[in-house]
Amino acid sequence: MNPIAISERLVEELRGVEFEPPISHAYQPLEYAWEPHKLYLERYGQRRPRPVMLVGMNPGPWGMAQVGVPFGAVDYVRDWMGVEAPVGRPDDLHPKRPVDGFECTRSEVSGSRLWGWAQDRFGSAERFFETFFVHNYCPLLILDEDGKNRTPPQLRKAEKAQVLPPCDRALRELVAYFEPQWVIGVGTFAEKSIKRALKGSEYQGSIGRVLHPSPASPMANRGWAAQAEAQFREMGIDLNPG
Repeated sequence: MNPIAISERLVEELRGVEFEPPISHAYQPLEYAWEPHKLYLERYGQRRPRPVMLVGMNPGPWGMAQVGVPFGAVDYVRDWMGVEAPVGRPDDLHPKRPVDGFECTRSEVSGSRLWGWAQDRFGSAERFFETFFVHNYCPLLILDEDGKNRTPPQLRKAEKAQVLPPCDRALRELVAYFEPQWVIGVGTFAEKSIKRALKGSEYQGSIGRVLHPSPASPMANRGWAAQAEAQFREMGIDLNPG
C-alpha cells in the first residue's frame, strides 16, 4: 500500500472510536484536513526508499490539528513545504480549540522547532525529504473538557484497544513502503510505539529516539536542535548527504 492508501484506511479505522470522560472531543485531522494531508503525501511521501523515518506521537492543537501535516506549524507547511489546501472542521468543535486551518495565527512550538531545524540544516524541503519522512503515530487530537490534550499514553485500556492497533498497522505499512534504515521516535512514547508495532515484522533496520521538541520539556527548551543533531550523529545518521 502507498502512503495515501494507508492514511485513507487509518481514517476509516479510527472513525467512531469511543472515549469516556474526562475526554470530551476527538479531532481527526486526516479527515477534515485531508486535502493538505494528501498534498503533503503526494509531494513528499512518494519517493522510496527513504533512509530515516521520524515518528511523532499525535497532533498538537495549533499544528497538525490545523493543517493535517505532522508537526504542522502553519508558516513552515505553507511557506517552506509549499503545502496549502482547503481545510474543513470537525463536526463537534471544542470551544477552546478552534480549527482555522491556514488562517490559524497560533504557533505550534514543537513544529516550529522541528521544521525550523530542517530548514536550517537542509535548506529546501525537497532536500530534507530526500533523507527523511515524518509521520505522526496517532493522528487524533484528543481533548478533555478543559481543552487540554490527552496523549495516547493517558488513554484508558479500552480506548487504547481501539486506537493503538490501527496506528500500529499503519506504521508497519509505512515502514514496509519506505524501507528506512532508521525509524526514529520523536520522544519516548513514539519510540515505544515503534518497537511494539514492528515487533515480529520483517523490518531489519534500526530503531532510535530523539528528544521531543515540546516546550513542556525543560531539556528541549535548552536548545532542541543542537541536542537532536547530537543524537542523530550518535546513531550514525548522516546529516550532510551528498
